[in-house]
Amino acid sequence: MIHRAFALLILLLAVPVGALGQATTTAPVDGMRQNTPGVHALVGARIFTAPGQVIPSGTLVIRDGLIEAVGTQLAVPPDAVVHDAAGLTLYAGFLDAYSDAGTRREMEAQNEADRGPSPWNPQLRAQRDAAQDLRLSDSDATALRSQGFTVVHAVPRLGLFRGSSAVVSLRDGANRDQLLRAQVAQAAQMERDVRVGSTYPTSAMGGVAFIRQTLLDAQWYGQAHAAWNDNPSGLSRPESNAALAALQGVVSGRTPLLFEAGSHEEVLRILRLQDEFGFSPWIRGSGHEYRLGEALNALEAPLVLPLAFPEAPGVATPEDALNATLESLRHWHLAPENPGRVAQAGVPFSLTADGLESPGEFLTHLRKAVSRGLPPETALAALTVRPAALLGLARSHGSLEVGKSANVVVASGDLFTEQGAEVREVWVDGHHFPVDPAPETDPRGRWTVTVRGGSMGVVQGTIVLEGSAASPSGRLEVEGTSAALSSISYHDGVRRLRGTFSGSSFGPDAPQGEIRFTASVSGQSLTGWVDLPDGSRMTLSGNRAATSGSQGVGGAPAPVGDAGDGGLSSGANGASSGLELPLRFPSSEYGRIQVPAQADVVLVQNATIWTMGPDGKLEGADLLVRQGRVVQVGQGLSAPAGAVVVDGTGKHVTPGLIDPHIHSGAAGGINETGAAIVPEVRLGDVLVTENIWAYRQLAGGLTTAHVMHGSANPIGGQNQAVKMRWGHPAESLKFEGAPRTVKFALGENPVRREDRYPDTRMGTHQIIRDHFKAAREYREAWRRWDNDPQKIPPRRDLRLEAIAEILEGEILVQSHGYRQDEFLMLVRLAEEFDFSIKAIHHGVEAYKIAPELAASGVAAVVWSDWGGFKVEAYDATTYNARILHEAGVLTSLHSDNSQIASRMNWEAAKMLRTGMEEEDALALVTINAATVLGLEERVGSLEAGKDADFVVWSGHPLSAATRAEQTWVDGTRYFDIQEDQALRRETESERAQIIQAILNGR
Repeated sequence: MIHRAFALLILLLAVPVGALGQATTTAPVDGMRQNTPGVHALVGARIFTAPGQVIPSGTLVIRDGLIEAVGTQLAVPPDAVVHDAAGLTLYAGFLDAYSDAGTRREMEAQNEADRGPSPWNPQLRAQRDAAQDLRLSDSDATALRSQGFTVVHAVPRLGLFRGSSAVVSLRDGANRDQLLRAQVAQAAQMERDVRVGSTYPTSAMGGVAFIRQTLLDAQWYGQAHAAWNDNPSGLSRPESNAALAALQGVVSGRTPLLFEAGSHEEVLRILRLQDEFGFSPWIRGSGHEYRLGEALNALEAPLVLPLAFPEAPGVATPEDALNATLESLRHWHLAPENPGRVAQAGVPFSLTADGLESPGEFLTHLRKAVSRGLPPETALAALTVRPAALLGLARSHGSLEVGKSANVVVASGDLFTEQGAEVREVWVDGHHFPVDPAPETDPRGRWTVTVRGGSMGVVQGTIVLEGSAASPSGRLEVEGTSAALSSISYHDGVRRLRGTFSGSSFGPDAPQGEIRFTASVSGQSLTGWVDLPDGSRMTLSGNRAATSGSQGVGGAPAPVGDAGDGGLSSGANGASSGLELPLRFPSSEYGRIQVPAQADVVLVQNATIWTMGPDGKLEGADLLVRQGRVVQVGQGLSAPAGAVVVDGTGKHVTPGLIDPHIHSGAAGGINETGAAIVPEVRLGDVLVTENIWAYRQLAGGLTTAHVMHGSANPIGGQNQAVKMRWGHPAESLKFEGAPRTVKFALGENPVRREDRYPDTRMGTHQIIRDHFKAAREYREAWRRWDNDPQKIPPRRDLRLEAIAEILEGEILVQSHGYRQDEFLMLVRLAEEFDFSIKAIHHGVEAYKIAPELAASGVAAVVWSDWGGFKVEAYDATTYNARILHEAGVLTSLHSDNSQIASRMNWEAAKMLRTGMEEEDALALVTINAATVLGLEERVGSLEAGKDADFVVWSGHPLSAATRAEQTWVDGTRYFDIQEDQALRRETESERAQIIQAILNGR
């Protein structure tokens, strides 16, 4: 304990140290100097000098804000204030690697971002500087110090590019005393911040495009200014842009780009951006990193992990439980294991209190993470040496070594494993901050009490007090009966203990009602009274019962769980909840523990095979597949030993079904509405694996799909062809080598955005035409630069670059629309600018211009029977596909709907009612759809050399009674109806186990 002679002096004068404070500051002294003693010795403590390095009982000497000595059997300096730290534990001050503490000024200044040469978009705020906006509130500092933090990495929180961060000491004083490092990293997030505006970008894919364009602009900005500064004669001066100037360190690799990731998918997007631009990424994780799978093992970017675990999903009633998804249930259980799993993968990381409802929850969550597999030594490193190294403070912070800053945490026990352990005090740069001082008298323990007086005579019992000394909990035991104590309070200053219990707990003979007691604690004795419900009073006296083992402060039992070997307690290096869940990919219903392996050779025997190629439909035929490709289709085929053989007797086999127009499987919206023309955005940037529709579509025989941008823009974003490789990471879903496509939209959809041009159909025509002309001029500017590279280079414009690639045929146009006149308008534009339209989608009135479409080579992607749902769709007919097909138009069916996409064979079957032949109908969702997407050389038919994407059906594929029994992609069986039954049972079993864990409070 602190020597009584100095305790009051320290608390009253505690802050600036004397000699050091005057030697390292320029501020003059106003009035009398504060001359608080600057030398302190903490004696007899268990000291963790660094992770894995512990002194069981030693001394730490602080002089003028620095550590002067640390070790055993040290001579205490004669001028030191001596602090008795016996029974206490010392750690280096914790560093929070991602905090909003100190950024309050930045939040208030959000409307000041347009000062000076500001950028065009409010999401771009890289010029902001946390050091300049620093305002560390007393409440923030106090809350963080209560959890052992002495330094925070203050990160700006507004915008998409947020500005530069700063490292801040949690000491009192002026900002100049608190700021340790400025401009540490540039902060960013992957999606827009609605607090600074709702303009472009409005979607997750728009956020990725905005980041790409901004980094390209920053590169150009540096080159342009260098060229102009070198020789401005004859050159137009490039703009001054404070944000782009602030990003020069990022694009040159000198300054880290610190992303706040909202999901594990965003971590992968960040790494892809790193591959493209070469910047140095830091990543504040989302708590979902355990879902990264193999990608986690390869992660090299510095990682900061939050400990914000989700609340349990509501399962109080069976109806509530039905509404809880397996993904949410699994995440509730697995989130506390996230730090441990990251540690097990060998990925170094730091920790943060960011994301918690209150910083005061941090130690509780930290101990939970330790109990669920995070090694305590790794946890200590993640709060000390690792963030210190990350933030450039390794030589001054992070460990208790001679010469380092005196940032010290003083705890009542092991903060990582002992549930009752508390931070008693912290030292920040040698400044002392009491947090939860140990009471002079600790009331916890067992008290044998006697109550006398009144009609009850003499009653003897035991009061048991547990929990924390400042806020104990407990019970009263009398003759084998126990009553919980409520409203317990203990005031150390007057040593007064109070509590309430129910008399009814002791039977009908006891006074009925609430009984209150009040007692004074003096050493090992209690003296007080008991107030009965009838207003009478009894006397109370008692003594502390003898306890085994050593005594702690004030005579209380020593904390349990102390590491007897002087090291951190091991905790429970596993799932201490008793429930162990395997990792599934995706972490949802039907998620895979292991991705299925591709079979070397597959032979489907004796089936009716719809080749959808020149061989037509073959009865009693075989399909031979080797290493993911079709080798042969015919009768009497054989396969080598070890081949996977599928008995096709009585079954039908078709190519995998293809849907050329779906919108599922993308994060953050399918429309980028922040601008009318947005071909720079790409659906492929935001594909997700957590998409249950993909499994359902796979179960319906769908093997390839075209994930499309929405219809909010005359020129929308780039689409993405995917294969239904359920269980793979999002990037592996992409159809390798598929032609690039872009979404155009005509008609009512793209003109209904308020306050955005165009708002008429003729405006749609003009804005497309104008951007085509701009793209031609853009290409010409680059040709001039190539001929004379001494001038300022053109700015790479991803939007115009994509439009130029459309005109050059590198990106194929897939256009939404309904009316025949609008399709003809687009065809005429294509003729004017000499490019081709690959396909029109929806095409409700396409049958009206079937000859014109056939002549121009434009394909039609239509619904089977949708119509009449709005004015543009009034002229629909279910004969649309047949009319187009018979006119020679390449025709395909599409769903435009996640659920319909899971039954595309039914969509084809509907065409039989219009008189189409069976094979022509099935072609609408196989070879025709493949040709629309430019994939006919790979998929759509079962021919030698093509991808082995096929479906084994229980019966005729155009029958509503038929089920897909097996769906193969690239010669790999991704769906099997027997496996599906097993996965259903696993899903229900996991749900039941997790729900029981929630109900049992685990």
